[in-house]
Amino acid sequence: MKSISSTLASALTTAGVWVGSTAFSAAHAINDLPGGPARFQMNLHPAVTRIAEEQAWLHWFMLIICTVIFLAVFGVMFYSIWKHRKSVGHKPANFHESVTVEIVWTIVPFIIVILMALPATKVLVAQKDTTNADLTIKTTGMQWKWGYDYIRGEGEGIGFVSTIDSSHRAMSDAGGPSSGVMPDDYLLKVDHPLVVPVNKKIRIITTANDVIHSWMVPAFGVKQDAIPGFVRDTWFRAEKTGDFYGQCVELCGKEHAYMPIHVKVVSAEEYSSWVQGEMKKIAAKADDPAKVWTLEDLAKRGEKVYAANCAACHQASGKGAGPIKPLDGAAVVQDADKGKQIAVLLNGQNNGTMPAWKQLSDTEIAAVITYTKNNWSNKTGQIVQPADIRAARK
Repeated sequence: MKSISSTLASALTTAGVWVGSTAFSAAHAINDLPGGPARFQMNLHPAVTRIAEEQAWLHWFMLIICTVIFLAVFGVMFYSIWKHRKSVGHKPANFHESVTVEIVWTIVPFIIVILMALPATKVLVAQKDTTNADLTIKTTGMQWKWGYDYIRGEGEGIGFVSTIDSSHRAMSDAGGPSSGVMPDDYLLKVDHPLVVPVNKKIRIITTANDVIHSWMVPAFGVKQDAIPGFVRDTWFRAEKTGDFYGQCVELCGKEHAYMPIHVKVVSAEEYSSWVQGEMKKIAAKADDPAKVWTLEDLAKRGEKVYAANCAACHQASGKGAGPIKPLDGAAVVQDADKGKQIAVLLNGQNNGTMPAWKQLSDTEIAAVITYTKNNWSNKTGQIVQPADIRAARK
């Protein structure tokens, strides 16, 4: 009786787990994401560049050749084992070598290798031909976000940092959406997508300012490592407009899963309009470094800078998480010597655990430091002016 009860209890538990997991899957079901991953995806992403199309063709070409070789070799082997088995009276042949066999198994593999190497080499060479680009964008990997700088072509001078959307990060920290409805672009949504024009050759120059990252967009057939101290490049020409997604595919630290890539491909007219809008934003942000700000104005500006760049690690509450040190009540924040916190923002610390933020403007760094010094329990009343940052950079 006890055994039956135990078995019944085990069965009920298993059924409960299955029902619970099914309900969870249904509650968090997501749809295919155009330009990104698909449910139950077994093949490569739909290609939107010529290179990606050739890579897909090459993939299937190689797979078919390898499958034919596998079937032929093992077919002959199993046939020979079965046909010439000892139980039906066959005796092993006694010969030392066969010139014919030697020639065949040398020439045939050579021909196969050539057939595989020629198209593969063609695609590989095409992937590295970054000449005559219409637009050149420097892509900088950093823990844990991407920096984009348009350095040649229409839009030259535009630069921004692309970070995972704060709502998605909060969703992940909470174990999933509170509504039970998972967005299709979960953990792939960013605050500032990379915008490029359709049918234009885009050269991507990659580097990093801390550890090795890797920039990959499967629909483009592009994957290029971003290595500190080195400059690598790749390219793509998107033939369709739309939103396309990727991720950092080099294990770069504990926030590796939160480094999405979002590329928005638009028409030439839409791209020109976007460039004009970004240029106006740049002009509006071109603050006078000699301007003396009030604490209130700096704190308001700093709150926005903090939300866009710092809250992902230090949290909106300033409490930190795990190895991330809290800013609320931190000694370096409350220290009367503002130079200590300025040095942390400009140079980083703890071997890159806290990255350097030199890419921010003098006003942005001054604002975010002032914000942290006068927010939460840090009521220091201290102000850091842009001129202080400019002096520290020298």
